[in-house]
Amino acid sequence: MDTVRDVLIWIANNVFGQVAILIGLITLLGLVLQGKRVEDIVGGALRATLGIIILFVGVDLFTGGLSSFQTIVSSAVGLEPPSSENTLDDFLASHGGTVALIITLGFALHVALVRVFRAARYVYLTGHLMFWVSVVITACLVEAFGDLSQPVLVVVGAVLIACYWTLQPLWTRPFMRRVTGRDDFGFGHTTSSLGLITALVARPFGDPERHSTENLKLPRQLSFFKDVNVSTALVIGVILLVAMAFADDQVVAEAAAAYDPAIDPWAWGVIAALRFAGGIAILLYGVRMFLAEIVPAFKGIGDKVVPGTKPALDIPTLFPFAPTAVMLGFVASTATFLVLLGVFAGLGWFTLVPPMIMLFFGGGAGGVFGNAVAGWRGALIGGVLNGVLLAGGQAVTWGMLGGTAPELATLADPDWYFIAWLLIGVGAVVPGVWPIPIAVAALTVGVLAWLSVREGRRERAERVSTGDTTDEAAEAEDGGAPAPAEPATPAEPAKPAASDTAAPARSEEPPRG
Repeated sequence: MDTVRDVLIWIANNVFGQVAILIGLITLLGLVLQGKRVEDIVGGALRATLGIIILFVGVDLFTGGLSSFQTIVSSAVGLEPPSSENTLDDFLASHGGTVALIITLGFALHVALVRVFRAARYVYLTGHLMFWVSVVITACLVEAFGDLSQPVLVVVGAVLIACYWTLQPLWTRPFMRRVTGRDDFGFGHTTSSLGLITALVARPFGDPERHSTENLKLPRQLSFFKDVNVSTALVIGVILLVAMAFADDQVVAEAAAAYDPAIDPWAWGVIAALRFAGGIAILLYGVRMFLAEIVPAFKGIGDKVVPGTKPALDIPTLFPFAPTAVMLGFVASTATFLVLLGVFAGLGWFTLVPPMIMLFFGGGAGGVFGNAVAGWRGALIGGVLNGVLLAGGQAVTWGMLGGTAPELATLADPDWYFIAWLLIGVGAVVPGVWPIPIAVAALTVGVLAWLSVREGRRERAERVSTGDTTDEAAEAEDGGAPAPAEPATPAEPAKPAASDTAAPARSEEPPRG
């Protein structure tokens, strides 16, 4: 039994926990199943893996700047982060093995659900969030029900996370198609609730065609703002330099010295903004590189292993479709959070910690989803909503996780908060832990069954209307996979600046946004 446990933990840590390896293996399997030539298989798998590596090089480059930015902003507003006797490190030391087992068993259950139900069309492949959502669910179960045994935690956690991974890409699917103009991959990220709320709230406030962020008309003297690299450097530079002016000199000096002991702090501020913009450019290149491989390669898995499925991918895959919306959402998100930080401090409610990484990624996603339904107005609304959710979520959730890992409240995306509120809230009123996974599993199966029946009826109606009644033959040929809900040729999304949309040339690559 210990051997099986060790193997499962090894898989969780070294496959699901290493996104580049996971994406590379998925691409390799998909190309093999399509019967590609050896040189295509090796080249495609390596290009997908390198794309992820390049993506994370970009992420590391600008998140390093965001960490310094967070420290300086906290100093500028004169706040100290909240403290707690329990820490995330302590919790992972005692429950890290449980988290790894939840990931492995949960992914097996997730694939089983996707295989059984035709409507569950996405396989969740955002590896690092597999880990974090497992941590959140484990912490919430311990908060709600005390120290459960490891087998109980693993089974309950695996059921809950499998249902989340299966349903989450589905509720963002209609809006993802507006963002990308196609339906060849889904959105697998814990900002999905923000995307859904933004798309619903922002829709009445603008027109995505007339008001698109990527079609904004600027005076000739400001036309350089249409280059997302230039606008990112300028916007981040201004925000950082203003924050430095109000921050403690020692804090700024330490941040600058960490980069180069000999550099002047103000020169460092300029360099930090430029490095941030460079990191975004590298990230976007990595996204385009691995998308060019994983999307067509996944067709082999969708045809042979889990029929009709597509990959649900990480948040940066949205950014090339509307990079200007990303920046608008980030700025709006950061401004909103800082305003609420001051309000909360003034009223003595809670000392908020500016989570710059979540403000950037969540604000960017809110901007992209908002732009897809309402143009630049929607992008601003999405950013504001992200700031509100992060501020309110942090204040409410810190105390709820005080007995396990309260820092999760400062590292969270919006979905983390909703998961914590639901699990701990329901745990306070149910007599034991088992009703929760049973109810969630039953609800998930019911939703998937209903969606599958509805899809089947729609497909049959479409075949009848076109005079094609060979439903059984079509399903047999397709392995039971659902037919696409829209034409196969993807529409072009609103076109970002040329420097951010050019994809690597591939003769086999499908049309791209």
